[in-house]
Amino acid sequence: MISLVSPATTASSAALEVATTYLSPALLSHSRRVYLWASGFGEQEGIRYDAELLFVAAMFHDVSLVPEFDNHTVSFEEAGGHIARVFAAGAGWPGDRRERLGEVIVKHMWPDVDASTDPEGHLLSRAAALDIAGKNLDAFTPAFRAEVLRSYPRLDLVDEFLSCFQAQADRKPNTSAARAMQSGLTTRMTSNPLDNPLS
Repeated sequence: MISLVSPATTASSAALEVATTYLSPALLSHSRRVYLWASGFGEQEGIRYDAELLFVAAMFHDVSLVPEFDNHTVSFEEAGGHIARVFAAGAGWPGDRRERLGEVIVKHMWPDVDASTDPEGHLLSRAAALDIAGKNLDAFTPAFRAEVLRSYPRLDLVDEFLSCFQAQADRKPNTSAARAMQSGLTTRMTSNPLDNPLS
């Protein structure tokens, strides 16, 4: 059975505290769901992963969409990777683990990440795609999906996320957010079955 429990580590608790302070309710709930989808993929498919690393990455993967950490020169996922590295340094993580955290966050916008070389990046990328656009939603049972949504409802994620991505695209037209908007993110988000479970 897939667990809804977060890793019981000091860094995980601190990451959740920071995310709760800075993310909107919708983005925080999205980040919590992303961890659950990611860990669910890992457990179902026998992918060994570092739960603490994955959880912290999930908490910070969209942090640079908020005004306090918005970056006007680099893509939001790169900026989020930098912010997470600073957090991890404060948490006492060694340099190579801080770098891994940053890489995982950057790769969550990649269309495909190799599970054999980067299990956490692979899981985070897939989970974000599921939560944002409903990709591979059928990998989980309706009961598990319903339990995740009860625990962490979607709130106004669609409107807020699209507004954030459009702002990123307008200011930084050569970044992943702009490419996502150009490739039909609005349609994918507004037709996500997670926002209409009965469809």
